[in-house]
Amino acid sequence: MSEIEISPLDIPVVVAPDGSDDFTVANTLRNSTDEIVALYPELAYDAAVEIGVWQPSEFAERTMLVARDNDRIVGRGDYETHVGEEADTAWINAFVHPDYRHRGIGSRLLAGLEKIAADAGKRKVHMYVPTLPRDGALLAAPTGYGAVPRDAAGVQFLQKHGYSFEQVERVSRLALPVPGLRSLVDDAIARCSRDYAVHEWVGSCPEQWREDLALLYTRMSTDEPSAGLEPPEDVWTVERLMEHERRLASSTVTTVYAAIEHVESGELVAYTALTVPEQLELAVIQDNTIVVSEHRGHRLGNLLKVLNLAHLERVTPGHPSVVTYNAEENRHMLSVNEAVGFEPIGYESAWKKELR
Repeated sequence: MSEIEISPLDIPVVVAPDGSDDFTVANTLRNSTDEIVALYPELAYDAAVEIGVWQPSEFAERTMLVARDNDRIVGRGDYETHVGEEADTAWINAFVHPDYRHRGIGSRLLAGLEKIAADAGKRKVHMYVPTLPRDGALLAAPTGYGAVPRDAAGVQFLQKHGYSFEQVERVSRLALPVPGLRSLVDDAIARCSRDYAVHEWVGSCPEQWREDLALLYTRMSTDEPSAGLEPPEDVWTVERLMEHERRLASSTVTTVYAAIEHVESGELVAYTALTVPEQLELAVIQDNTIVVSEHRGHRLGNLLKVLNLAHLERVTPGHPSVVTYNAEENRHMLSVNEAVGFEPIGYESAWKKELR
């Protein structure tokens, strides 16, 4: 048996057209270990999209470790954190090829990732594990909302390594096209107060809304339910927003936005975004949706959802579905999604480990 070596992966600027580069191989490995992707191939991570996320940034730090059996990549570990004095959290994950499990590779990758975080002065790490619904004993979330299979490999792995189970996120799918979408839009508009105005765009945010959108991005880190994860405030500036948009523009995805302006103040108070891959066989991913707390109770979340689905249908139709992730305790947003037609297809369990 050859010795498995673990080392950082040098991230290329672009992926090889034939898929032979190590980044694409590591991306394929990630897809092969995800239970939900296995059942829904439309959710496969696309290397041409992911490569943009991994390029150097002044606002985030990322490292990928790979485990090699000679020249074959058989494991992968991901590390991500924000930049700044308040950035005390890192997000990590480990993936091991099915043929190489139970050989300690996952434990070595996890230890390497935790060391990177500890050496950077991080206080804690978070990790998310996807699972499909199954029969058998369940492990209930401490929030009181949702549960995951107790015997799932990822659940047992993280319990063994001292992680605490904090939260369940529901993975929901909406088949496209949406029946009766025009009626849903008309009904949402009819119910909306005239105190609000709607705006739509594709790609880069119009200059007049950049500061407002950056603030809404920041509010996402503090307003959405986070159970005991204690995520730090993730501050977005106009500069960070523009860098993010440049990254997306250089990849193969399109971002479709709908936003709501409070007419009296002239400020954006809500937005939603859909990340649309170039390949029509892949799912559209529901990115952030937020209505700031001061303006909830006006059915703006429902209005945003149906408007942006109609926007998507106009500008880039043909995808099989939209997929979204929501905390199980976020009943309001789950209700908004269910009313449109989203159905649960899986779950992600969120875990935390204190490093100091």
